Amino acid sequence: MLHTATATRGMVTAPHHLAAEAGLAVLRDGGNAVEAMIAAAAAIAAVYPHMNAIGGDGFWLIHAPGQSPIAIDACGGAGRDVTEDLYRTQGLDAVPSRGPLAANTVAGTVAGWQAALEISAAWGGTLPLGRLLEEAVHYAEHGSAPAASQRRLTEEKRSELEDVPGFADTFLPGGALPAPDTPFRQPRLGATLRALATDGLDGFYRGDLARRIAADLAKAGSPLTLDDLAAYGAAPVAPLSVKLGQGTVYNLPPPTQGLASLMVLAIFERLGVAEADGFAFVHGLVEASKQAFLVRDTHVTDPAHMDVDPARFLEQSEICDRARRIDGGTALPWPQPASAGDTIWMGAIDGQGRAVSFIQSLYWEFGSGVVLEDTGILWQNRGASFDLGDDARNRLMPARKPFHTLNPALALFDDGRVMVYGCMGGEGQPQTQAAIFTRYAVYGQGLQESVSAPRWLLGRTWGEQSTSLKLEARFDPRLVEALAAAGHAVEVVEPFSDLMGHAGAVVRHESGVIEGAADPRSDGRPAGF
Repeated sequence: MLHTATATRGMVTAPHHLAAEAGLAVLRDGGNAVEAMIAAAAAIAAVYPHMNAIGGDGFWLIHAPGQSPIAIDACGGAGRDVTEDLYRTQGLDAVPSRGPLAANTVAGTVAGWQAALEISAAWGGTLPLGRLLEEAVHYAEHGSAPAASQRRLTEEKRSELEDVPGFADTFLPGGALPAPDTPFRQPRLGATLRALATDGLDGFYRGDLARRIAADLAKAGSPLTLDDLAAYGAAPVAPLSVKLGQGTVYNLPPPTQGLASLMVLAIFERLGVAEADGFAFVHGLVEASKQAFLVRDTHVTDPAHMDVDPARFLEQSEICDRARRIDGGTALPWPQPASAGDTIWMGAIDGQGRAVSFIQSLYWEFGSGVVLEDTGILWQNRGASFDLGDDARNRLMPARKPFHTLNPALALFDDGRVMVYGCMGGEGQPQTQAAIFTRYAVYGQGLQESVSAPRWLLGRTWGEQSTSLKLEARFDPRLVEALAAAGHAVEVVEPFSDLMGHAGAVVRHESGVIEGAADPRSDGRPAGF
């Protein structure tokens, strides 16, 4: 049984232990939570490359004591030449999920690092960029043992990815799966990280490195251009929030599903469930998720194309109305359209109480599969979520941002605690966030216990197409039977299933004690001192 880790001077949690250690090393060197997170974000791109990359997007929630949380939207839009005609003239009625035509949105994560560093500088952060990227460069150039999930997913996705430009050269060294006892190296990525350390993060979008990236994209067949890179910048945005009985919870606004995550918690609170892990708990959170997903799937898209303020759905009247629609003993007929996704979540809190909740993503595992020939960057396929058609909520348009499943969470408790938490896993992110937060904050379970406890997933993730209610086998069989009797389409999956995503959390108490938890379903750990 895993126990909650504790520290007083700083804590980082990540779904890969080397990323957590990279962040911790920066804290030990006097860095702050933002600097630690950039080190962890760069390192995890090298050691967990099937889950995320610098060719993806990112979102930040950042909090300093006595200040309101700050959000950063580092989500890139479609290129200026990415039009419906681009696909229709090639006989396509949908954006491909893999390959160069799926690499159609600008990668925003590096710009998000830059925007976060500006906040760090205002805090007095002084560690040089070369120090922050040091361990990522080492792991890219010298390698690390490939995670079991990387080897498994490489084998599972090989048939659909091995002919995508650059994939086999990187992920199938010598034409074979990476050996578990041989360091997995990405020397071209290491050289790119070195260039960023030397020339600055802005070089990803403007300058010599940007020109090389644009040339790489063109050679691979992507419609993105140098002008698309140069036009991009990450943007600070006002987070959404909702007041609960324990404090205020924050999340990202559209184009993310952060609204849904907050709605699930607020709706569930109105149900007045007395204890965790029984029928009322699981049924209530599943039904609250359905109500939130109905709103999300009707309204959430690029905020520039929304005609409603998402905050209105967090008003008490709206939340109460949604709660009244829930039958305490009967499941709402499902499914509705589901959203796939893949990503990593990481959290950090430093000794001064500054906190970061961070997500970095490729969308699907391995993203588009395109690995740029010169720079070694794996590019996302987030734009595969765009629809072709006039009436589509997430309609493809040049410069438009795609809908994002990503949503890092942060809570400020009335008793002075600060909590950062999150999870990867598409449809599962709001559900897992709700399970962890309520178990810990509402029902008083330990932090690691809340992360490790059996979970469920309504909908799909990790490329799964079924939209059943998946329950880990560790649930009481009587609970499973009761959920099925209530009308849920129940499917029991293995204990500690990857389908449930990789979650984590860090909490700082007003006393200065910091707690950290990582998901036993992942390769991660909390690292503190």
